[in-house]
Amino acid sequence: MSTLFNEILYRPLFNALIFLYEYITFEDLGIAIILLTIVVRVILFPLFYKSFKNQTLLQKLQPEIQKIQHDHKDNREKQAQAMMELYKQHKVNPFSGFLMLFLQLPILIALYKVFLNGFTEIDVGSLYSFIPRISQIDSSFLGLINLGEKSIFIVILAAVSQYFQGKLSLPKIEKGKELPKAAQIGRQMVFIGPILTVVILFSLPAAVGLYWLTTSVFSIGQQIVINRKIYGSGSNSNNKKSSGNDGS
Repeated sequence: MSTLFNEILYRPLFNALIFLYEYITFEDLGIAIILLTIVVRVILFPLFYKSFKNQTLLQKLQPEIQKIQHDHKDNREKQAQAMMELYKQHKVNPFSGFLMLFLQLPILIALYKVFLNGFTEIDVGSLYSFIPRISQIDSSFLGLINLGEKSIFIVILAAVSQYFQGKLSLPKIEKGKELPKAAQIGRQMVFIGPILTVVILFSLPAAVGLYWLTTSVFSIGQQIVINRKIYGSGSNSNNKKSSGNDGS
């Protein structure tokens, strides 16, 4: 299994990083990591987009879900039927997040392995024939940050971007309206996520933090697009309805 993992995921990603480092980024490891992360995210964009969209829609539907749970609290079968009908109506798969995580996890592990292994000694045997045989990599980013060591600066930027990513994923709420418990937990996670980011990245090489930061920034852009499609279209339809009511 480990051989299959190395040949299908780790080795291609490792060679892609060396290729970017040597031919594209003028031997700047930080820029190579950013480009590799972007390439991977673009390839996986359909999976990430579908997962993010489902999560956003599920959060938006929380008031209706809470109502169904209240109306059918004594009948689990009717509650399940009503929930499935709601999901079908809005084309939401409540289990898509788990499926996407399962599909993405091996790739994420391979990327972490690439960035965690260090770059002082390159395993030449893992390089493809068309990749240059280099024995060492300069682990600096723009000549300022050593990506082989810890960087508080990178950790803070990653945590801040994680916060904004979580903030953008929250559903819009009306002022003065009491939030259901699920929504309250979601808002707490906006602060817990950055804290976990700091805890996880604090002792890891800055290369991992740079990958994390790039992923979060990419996700912010993706979430903005999703929010415009979901909330933008919703607000337009609401405006049309309200203008129609005013005319009557």
